[in-house]
Amino acid sequence: MRTLRNQHEEKISKAMESVLHEQESVDQNHWRLQYHVSTPAFWMNDPNGFSFYKGEYHLFYQHHPYSPEWGPMYWGHIKSRDLTYWEHLPIALAPSEEYDQDGCFSGSAIEKDGKLYAMYTGNVWTGDNYDTDLRQVQCLAVSEDGVHFNKVPQNPVIGPVPEGDIHPHHFRDPKVWKKDDYYYCVLGSRTKDHEGQVLLHRSRDLLKWEFINVMAKSQGDLGFMWECPDLFSLEGQDVLVISPQGVKPEGDLYHNLHQAGYIKGKLDYQTGLLQHKDFQLLDYGFDFYAPQTTEDEHGRRIMIAWMAMWESSMPEQKHNWAGAMTIPRELSIKQGNIISKPIPELKQLHQNQVQYENIIVNGEQELAGISGDCYELEVKINAKASSKFGIKVRTHNGTHQETLLTYDKLESLFIFNRDNSGKGDGGVRKAPVGLNDNHLHLHLFVDKSSIEVFINEGEKVMTSRIYPGDNAKGICFFADQEIELVTLNKWNLSKGVSPLVFKG
Repeated sequence: MRTLRNQHEEKISKAMESVLHEQESVDQNHWRLQYHVSTPAFWMNDPNGFSFYKGEYHLFYQHHPYSPEWGPMYWGHIKSRDLTYWEHLPIALAPSEEYDQDGCFSGSAIEKDGKLYAMYTGNVWTGDNYDTDLRQVQCLAVSEDGVHFNKVPQNPVIGPVPEGDIHPHHFRDPKVWKKDDYYYCVLGSRTKDHEGQVLLHRSRDLLKWEFINVMAKSQGDLGFMWECPDLFSLEGQDVLVISPQGVKPEGDLYHNLHQAGYIKGKLDYQTGLLQHKDFQLLDYGFDFYAPQTTEDEHGRRIMIAWMAMWESSMPEQKHNWAGAMTIPRELSIKQGNIISKPIPELKQLHQNQVQYENIIVNGEQELAGISGDCYELEVKINAKASSKFGIKVRTHNGTHQETLLTYDKLESLFIFNRDNSGKGDGGVRKAPVGLNDNHLHLHLFVDKSSIEVFINEGEKVMTSRIYPGDNAKGICFFADQEIELVTLNKWNLSKGVSPLVFKG
């Protein structure tokens, strides 16, 4: 008779064969990202288990290793010493037991006694309707080496759902941390009337958990489900990151299918209640969901999110892959709001720097040496008397492709337009942005099928997947009246993710 451990290992081994078989052809796709984390092949969504363990960053992710479509979830795995150069590792978790047979859903990881523990949601479908017919419990797996995981015999370690106004089926995405003598975890939930909320549990040993309270909940305006919660302290304030589903559009905000943001406040660890302020977005673009953070050895709070969005068209699926992660971002607080900045380690990828200073633009202008499809671009713009100005990237005159980044001074808005960005979905997203002494600072990270725009030193960020033709490499600056490019730096970026090599 096969042991449970062998059953788990067999499922992982078969999944690895599937991924390895497809990896080489996936890498030939011209939309294949160069320095962003993605799967060797097939489907990826939420970051999981983001942690710093034995001198390395470990990042797990929701993974379907047999199709570029969402399916029974496994945990893919990748690691890095510097958050820049990444090495794929064997799949860490497979749905192999009665309590997780239909998916090892999202969760987190923490070190205890020199071992790495992964806490995740075991999912079971109880009928054909995936919104109503499900059973979710919280499970634990442990690794001695950070690579090979065994599920603990005590699973599930949390289940069933606590009593009270808590929906009996939607109960997932544990994020665990330690404070003083206890381990704590937050869980995504909803009320029986479908209002999003977050639950707080605690444990002395990660195995036996007690429910403390509903930490925070929607007051009717913040969606029907709060997914992927993450609670941490940042500069003396408690921050609860959530991904609320079903928030209705409000002016220029909340036009994605689901959102991702945070509420700041103070958690009373005795009552389990978070006194908090209003919800704020973490990213104003199209493709940013389920962010997860970790604290590293330098005390930095680092965040990574899924660079995609549910129910969006994903043209890369035709090439047998789907989904990616954002670049890692360091979080801080400025004037009461979270600031997201690209980590400085990414400078290791720099190649072929091109610099300009004091360039006047009136109308449209291209600059020698400023083009490409995989680069970092940093520019400080003096708006002068212009009312609309910006940058077009991934342009191609023959096909009229362009991704349009515009600042509207009269409206104090930064506008991201991907209606002519190539394949995939179009659309416009807007972020409220003020000028600093009439200057705008933009920091762009462009990859083969993505763009991340950091505005005014990370006060706002806008992230999107785009799918231009492989010859769309132009960059054009524009203004309705004279502006000055005070400083401009552009670097090509080298490849940061190595292929998967399976050693068994």
